[in-house]
Amino acid sequence: MLLQGTLINIAAIVIGSLIGRWIGSHLSTRIRTTLMVGLGLAVLLIGLQLALQSQQIMIVIGSLILGGLIGEVVGIERRLEAFGQRLQQRFLGMGKIAEGFVTASLLYCVGAMAIMGALQEGMGNEPTILYAKSFLDGVASVALASTLGIGVIFSIIPLFLYQGTITLAADFSTAILTAPIIVEMNAVGGLLITAIAFDLMGIKRLPVGNLLPAVFVAVGLMWLLRLA
Repeated sequence: MLLQGTLINIAAIVIGSLIGRWIGSHLSTRIRTTLMVGLGLAVLLIGLQLALQSQQIMIVIGSLILGGLIGEVVGIERRLEAFGQRLQQRFLGMGKIAEGFVTASLLYCVGAMAIMGALQEGMGNEPTILYAKSFLDGVASVALASTLGIGVIFSIIPLFLYQGTITLAADFSTAILTAPIIVEMNAVGGLLITAIAFDLMGIKRLPVGNLLPAVFVAVGLMWLLRLA
């Protein structure tokens, strides 16, 4: 079945989020705060591991600058917050909807497993990479939803659009997303995930939403500079 891997991934996130939400309702504020810091450190590690793989540091810097400009002009952060606020009103009293949505979306969409898994399925192979990713995302959803609330579950929307698009356009994607490009996309995404970690630990909230285009700007720069 087409998109089977992505649909299983979505199911794992939904189940994990519901379990995490139930667990979180039984935890005290102090415990949730401690778990948030621990989760932030884990997210920081994930982000740094991805970022340090970069082989073209100037591509990463250029992508963040250009991507940030695009994000500011489009107003991605503002739109994400507005969407989060609508969800917050809809599910009043159920946690930090917007923060959970953005944090989970970045974690689940940025990374080699999302890209390579979607390509694997799109080329007609058994989506084993997405099966493994589903398990990891499901476990992460339990942890995230226990501290950030039900907002984590809405990350399935960008996940479906992102992985689904790559799967459906697999022939085109394999020509565009070469191994060096995926490395730099991961590096840029890793820095964005690192920024999310600062927010989780209560250090500082950064406009990560407006930097999201940087991941895709990296693709254009790599081709433009013939580094692909």
